[in-house]
Amino acid sequence: MKDFLKYVLATVVGLLVFFLILGFFAVMSIAGMVASSDTTVNVKDNSVLVLDLNSAMEERSTSNFMGKLTGQSAEAIGLDDMLSAIKKAKDNDAIKGIYIECGLFSSDSPASSQALRKALLDFKKSGKWVVAYADQYTQGSYYVASVADKVWMNPQGMLDWHGLASQHYYLKDLLAKFGVKMQLIKVGSYKSAPEMFVADKMSDANREQVTAYVTGIWENMLKEVSESRKISIDSLNAYADRLVMFEGAENLVKNKMLDKLLYTDEVKGEVKKLLGITDEDEDIKQLSVEQMKNVKEGKHKGDEIAVYYAYGDIVEDNSSSVTGSQGHLIKGNETSRDLEKLMNDDNVKAVVMRVNSGGGSAYASEQIWRAVKNLKAKKPIVVSMGGMAASGGYYISCEANWIVAEPTTLTGSIGIFGLIPDFSGLLTQKLGVKFDEVKTNKNAAFGTMARPFNDEEISYLNMYIDRGYKLFRQRVADGRKQSVDDIEKIAQGHVWLGQDALKIKLVDQLGGLDDAVKKAAELAKLEEYYTNSYPGLPSFMDQLTTFAETENGNYLDARMKEMLGEYYEPFKLMMTLNRQSPVQARLPFVLSFK
Repeated sequence: MKDFLKYVLATVVGLLVFFLILGFFAVMSIAGMVASSDTTVNVKDNSVLVLDLNSAMEERSTSNFMGKLTGQSAEAIGLDDMLSAIKKAKDNDAIKGIYIECGLFSSDSPASSQALRKALLDFKKSGKWVVAYADQYTQGSYYVASVADKVWMNPQGMLDWHGLASQHYYLKDLLAKFGVKMQLIKVGSYKSAPEMFVADKMSDANREQVTAYVTGIWENMLKEVSESRKISIDSLNAYADRLVMFEGAENLVKNKMLDKLLYTDEVKGEVKKLLGITDEDEDIKQLSVEQMKNVKEGKHKGDEIAVYYAYGDIVEDNSSSVTGSQGHLIKGNETSRDLEKLMNDDNVKAVVMRVNSGGGSAYASEQIWRAVKNLKAKKPIVVSMGGMAASGGYYISCEANWIVAEPTTLTGSIGIFGLIPDFSGLLTQKLGVKFDEVKTNKNAAFGTMARPFNDEEISYLNMYIDRGYKLFRQRVADGRKQSVDDIEKIAQGHVWLGQDALKIKLVDQLGGLDDAVKKAAELAKLEEYYTNSYPGLPSFMDQLTTFAETENGNYLDARMKEMLGEYYEPFKLMMTLNRQSPVQARLPFVLSFK
């Protein structure tokens, strides 16, 4: 017995020592990463900025210490960091050019890719060079890379160029197999988001608007690639129609889509020529986007303009999120509090709100609209629209002093709907549940799962939704200084491209975030200014908490997103229908441009 206790005690002590050592190394690793992330980077002369376009690009990047420690897949590229790095590289004399390493790149929207491409064009105005290389170009990465002075590819590589398609899918019949039927109340003939659940094909109105914005986005891509590559638009369309991705790489050079075919080991020599390096053994000095974060800028001079990022699903709180912990959210109360703090911060002279959202809860959108209105009464607020600022995303934007959108931004969609599931078929027919009731008033059982809404209840819901639509429409009319009748002509849930929204006065200017900042400075009458980004990025403890939640509570959810990809959100929506705000102002959940 004595020996048994001795061995048990030795085992316990051994485990404690092991976990203490493991914890020590984990803490040291974290401290090392934190320290390295805060170390100022000195740029050596004759350096090259490397843009790694080999993963997804989202609106904003966040530090992910826990992901790096646990070997999770690489974090998404942040458009904010990419634009900042390119701007710093343009102004830094030690950086001579940009090398774009292309691969399986994807973007959250065509407008984000367009913003990145414009930044590269602006960089070239400095007289510096841009070159691109890939083993395989996706259509999105080629669109960005086509801005380069030289576009190279592996002789055995592939270049995808096939045009755009927006494919929609419909879940009505699938839900019916489980005895679930969606009860829809909406305002807006173009309000297409709920079609996914109540139809089996596009409505005529939806087909009209989807055709318009897909065609508009493709025309923008064609025009820009044509100008950079000196290829006619007719030729680019012909190449897309015949799927040049399956042709030999030599044809791509002949057709001017590429400049040269190089194996990976040959690329270094070409870059050295551009840098004037003759020594074969000399290394190329490279800087990543991550390292550029720590490259010093000039000291802040003048007054502060706050850039507030509002992107993702608009929700009242976490419980009403479609994407759960897997996506960034615009939380009504939290965003309103943030904007109030900026309003009361005397150091902040103007605010640019960067909006990239297809909408969500109509109630949360109204709360944020109120916060924007209050802020506007005290200092200028300019909206910079990203990939989309539609439906609820437009609701929170319309009160701003000035709205700037990219040509391919999806915006408008002024309309709302109520989508309430009827589970009675599932419960009574599939599961055999029986119901009986006692009630005190005629409508006491309103909202019961035992039956669908009756005609009288539907009429009440219609009045409620109609009142919400009229409020949304009035908010837009007041914010855009137009009559309600004029707004009604362009409302009804109609989705517009930014370039078309300018013509109908839903936006004031075409451009990017820098243009919005300049306008904010002009409105605030600032001669010298600098920007700070809000809200602050999550701290290490915030990341640790989120990591624990994901690993312990939503691990399966995270894995399902990896497997389902673009099909994750509609699946997640079906699983959370009972937690959704009953009144929604949003675009279709998935706008897949393939």
